[in-house]
Amino acid sequence: MSLKLKIDNDIKAAMLAKNKEELDALRSIKSMILLAETEKGVSAEITSDAENKLLMKAAKQRKESAEIFQKENRQELAQRELAQLEIINRYLPKQLSAEEVEATVKSIIAQVGAKGPQDMGKVMGTATKQLAGQADGKLISELVKKLLAL
Repeated sequence: MSLKLKIDNDIKAAMLAKNKEELDALRSIKSMILLAETEKGVSAEITSDAENKLLMKAAKQRKESAEIFQKENRQELAQRELAQLEIINRYLPKQLSAEEVEATVKSIIAQVGAKGPQDMGKVMGTATKQLAGQADGKLISELVKKLLAL
């Protein structure tokens, strides 16, 4: 079942349950999917990889918004963003732990033969492709910097 169908079914369930927060989050995801479909052309179905990228982008936006709201002491808005983030995370593939990401990055460094910080571009290119949808880009970048600085 595609993400779009899952979202449609979950929207119906949220409407029946009268769950406004979940409904808002699901509608925003559906909106992102529809925008992506119309961006590429009328007949284009988006791939699961593209769906994961959309979900990662939405999750990142919610996380950043919540952090900003917390800094500004707007707890009610931060809670709303965190609730939507939790709903979005249900549709994302399982995220790898920091240790798992670090192990993968170490193997990529050995694979491409990176020696120092000057090879960060090579490592990041391979790592972001290999870990797409499974780890946050910021975490990958921090680990690559740390490991190449040794």
